[in-house]
Amino acid sequence: MYVVYNSIGNLRTQDEQVECFRNAARHLTSGRRFVVELWMPGIRRFPPGQSAVPFEVTDRHVGFDTYDMVTQQGTSHHYRRSDDGSASYGNSNFRYIWPAECDLMARLAGLTLECRLADWDGSPFTADSEKHVSVWRKPLTGPGARPTDGGRNLDADDGAVPLASTGNSDDGAE
Repeated sequence: MYVVYNSIGNLRTQDEQVECFRNAARHLTSGRRFVVELWMPGIRRFPPGQSAVPFEVTDRHVGFDTYDMVTQQGTSHHYRRSDDGSASYGNSNFRYIWPAECDLMARLAGLTLECRLADWDGSPFTADSEKHVSVWRKPLTGPGARPTDGGRNLDADDGAVPLASTGNSDDGAE
C-alpha cells in the first residue's frame, strides 16, 4: 500500500495523519507493507526570523513554501508567467511531518519500520536527503509465520514490486 508524492501532507491535522496510518494497517495482512514518500521540509535552511523558502525560481515560475513552526502548517505559493506576459497565482496548504513523527504514527498503528531510503532508486537516507521513502511492515503473527494474502502464505518472491535492493530478499511492498 502506497501514499506517494507528499500526499499525506494534504491531511492537515496530526489526527488525520495518524488515522491514515491506522487505516493502512487495518487493510494490511500479516507481513505486508505500507510505503510513504514524503519530502523533508526546507526549514533546515532558514536563517533566524525567516518563514519562507524558495523551491523553484525560473523565468516562468517562482515557487516558495511558507511555514508555521508552531502548527507544522505550510503553504506552497506558485507565481507563473504566461507567454503573453500575464501572471497567475495559486497556492496549496499542507502539514509537514518529520520522519520520526511518521515512525511514531506507524507504531501507534501497529507497524514496524523496515527501511528508509532517500528515493525510489534505493539511495541511502542521510541528514542531507531532501525526501524519504519509508517502509513499515505489519508484524508477522504466530510461530513460523510468513507474509499472508487473504489467509494464504506467500513465498519470499511473492510477485510484489521491489522498492529497491536493500539486501533483503523480500523487499516488495503491498
